[in-house]
Amino acid sequence: MKKIYLDVCSLCRPFDNQDYARISLETDAVNLILSGVRNSKYRLMKSPVHFSEIYAIKDIFERNELLRLLEYYGESFNPDQSSKKILKTRTEELISKQFGVADAAHVAFSEYYGSVFITCDDKLLVLCGKNNISVDCQNPVIFSEKENLK
Repeated sequence: MKKIYLDVCSLCRPFDNQDYARISLETDAVNLILSGVRNSKYRLMKSPVHFSEIYAIKDIFERNELLRLLEYYGESFNPDQSSKKILKTRTEELISKQFGVADAAHVAFSEYYGSVFITCDDKLLVLCGKNNISVDCQNPVIFSEKENLK
């Protein structure tokens, strides 16, 4: 089963203003991906970074829905001390390459899990493309197309 890692930007897409075509397309793609998670086609990986970002969401409904989603469907592996050091070092390395703190940590965890990294953030995808990220990094629409999700 393929492991996937959706950053919070992607997980929040269904709660964004759907009046824009791009947002609507990405929402449909995220929902297709999450359907694949619910049907055991994919394993949704989660990390502490998800929770720190989600707890900061002001909309209580959105925050609670995302927490429930990750609690019910999300999987994680507890890193040992050696892995924690590797994750911290990789996060710091990515920060030094102009990644934001949360983005760097998300990418580091995705690499740690060996999962496809999915984000709606174009700038983050460009940074990933320039910086030897060891996993596939994709927009949810592209991922859905490649996986032939319907």
